[in-house]
Amino acid sequence: MVIYLLLFYAYPLYRNLDLSLRDYTVRSFVSGGAPFTGLDNYREVFSDKTFAPALWHTVVFTGASLFFQFTIGLALAVFFSRHFRLSVVLRALFLVPWLLPLIVSASTWSWLLNSETGVVNYLLGLLGLGKVDWLTSPEWSLSAVTIANVWIGIPFNLVVLYSGLQTIPESLHEAAALDGANAWQRFWRISFPLLRPVSAITLLLGLIYTLKVLDIIWIMTKGGPVDSSTTFATWSYRLGFGSMLPSFGLGAAVGNLLVLAALVFGLIYIRTERKKVIA
Repeated sequence: MVIYLLLFYAYPLYRNLDLSLRDYTVRSFVSGGAPFTGLDNYREVFSDKTFAPALWHTVVFTGASLFFQFTIGLALAVFFSRHFRLSVVLRALFLVPWLLPLIVSASTWSWLLNSETGVVNYLLGLLGLGKVDWLTSPEWSLSAVTIANVWIGIPFNLVVLYSGLQTIPESLHEAAALDGANAWQRFWRISFPLLRPVSAITLLLGLIYTLKVLDIIWIMTKGGPVDSSTTFATWSYRLGFGSMLPSFGLGAAVGNLLVLAALVFGLIYIRTERKKVIA
C-alpha cells in the first residue's frame, strides 16, 4: 500500500508541484533543464484577469452542483426506501447517467440545450416562452454546464444515501410513529441525524469530484463564451494543453490550487470525525 501511494499519489503531486515552480516550455518539458522560478507562476496566476471570474465560477459550479445533487439524491433515496413494486427497476434506470461515459453525457446535453434544434428550447416554445441561448450566452453557459453535472451526479448520491438509510433500524421509525410522529418528523428527527456520517462523506467525495470536472464543461462550452463558464479545472487545462504555446508551469499552478482546496476540506472532515470519536 505504501509503495502504491508513493508511486501513484505522492510522486505525481511532487512532480506537479515542481512543474509549478519552474518555467516549462515544450522544449524544456521534453529535454529537461527548465529554470527554477519559485512562486512566479503563482503570482502570475493571482494577477491574471481570469483568476477572479474562474474562482467565482468554480465556487458557484461546485456549490450548486453539490446542493442539488445531494438534495435530489436524498429525496430519491427516501422515495425508494419504501420498497414499492418496480423500485429496483427504477433505481437501476437512475444509475444510467452515472454509468455513461462523460463524453456521451456531455454531448447529449449539448444537443438537448442547443439554441436552434435542442429539445429544451422546443419545450419552452410549447409553453410560450422564448428560446434560451444555453451554450452561447454568457448569462446561461454556467447554468447549462451545472445542470448537466447535477444530472450526472445524482445517481451517486442516490446510491450512497439509499445504502445509509438501509442501516437505520426500522424499529426507530415504528416507535416514533406510535408516539404520533408524522412522516416528515420521522425523517427530520431520526433519519436525517443518523444519516449525517454518510452525508458528510458523500458531500466530501462530491466536492473533490466536482472541483476537477473538466470533460463536461470543455465539451459543452470550452469554458466560454468569453470565459463565462471557465473554472479552475478548465483554465488549468487550457493553459497546459489548450493552445499551441502551452504554459505548463501556470497550468500546474492553477491545478495545485484545486489540490489545496480538496486537501483543506479533507482535513476539515478528518478533524471533525476525530472529534466525534473522542467525544
